[in-house]
Amino acid sequence: MATRLITSRDNPRFKALKKLCQSGRERRREGLVLLDGMHVIEAYLARGGRPESLIVSSGGALRGEIAAFLAGAGAAFDLVEFSDGLFGELAAVETPSGIMALIRQPQPRHGLDQERDAVLLDGVQDPGNVGSILRSAAAAGFRQVLLSADCAQVWSPKTVRAAMGAHFSLDLFEGSDLVGFLGAYRGLSAVTAPAVADSLFATDLRGPVAWVFGSEGGGVRETTAAAARVHLTIPMPGGGESLNAAAAAAICLFETVRQRAPR
Repeated sequence: MATRLITSRDNPRFKALKKLCQSGRERRREGLVLLDGMHVIEAYLARGGRPESLIVSSGGALRGEIAAFLAGAGAAFDLVEFSDGLFGELAAVETPSGIMALIRQPQPRHGLDQERDAVLLDGVQDPGNVGSILRSAAAAGFRQVLLSADCAQVWSPKTVRAAMGAHFSLDLFEGSDLVGFLGAYRGLSAVTAPAVADSLFATDLRGPVAWVFGSEGGGVRETTAAAARVHLTIPMPGGGESLNAAAAAAICLFETVRQRAPR
């Protein structure tokens, strides 16, 4: 395990990593992704991934969980150590995790399938919401996720952190033609909408479903909504104008799970 301590902002390795943290264009150009935190790194390794390198802070390398990992499985990988200050400049959160992994961006294991459950995200721009929806999709057994071109980047550090390892259980398709996919879909395509007659809980979701979720402010675009077969509402007897995008997605996905459970 090669170890290098870096303390200068002028170091080329630090500059390259900072660009990856700050620029989606740089991540796409290089095809590289930063994973922040032990949980996400372990989820990646559990799926057979192999990091290009591990990045730790001087303080993080001494923490029990990280130290044990570096002495065990982590010993097989290239290791770069940054001073705590420099590592903090790369972190996506105020309290840095102490460890990151640099990986090649994973590609979908399967092609798009118009007969398989799917989640479609139409202009969901908050990376926290995108990550939360990915986490719910993976937990609910949905394996393909299509994102319109104006969604938050699915491999941004904030999205990856919010998804807590869900990325590696999913086939992710950025910049997708949602209307085209819905037009060819052979199952039930469903979009949530307010004040419509059909209730989520009264709809048969036992067959393949393509769920469509929209942006935090405007919801699903009219052209996308028009391509879905059914428009459903989530009953809210307590009132309220709408639900957070991630909360609405979780309710719909797990209502699908509930209906399919053996009785």
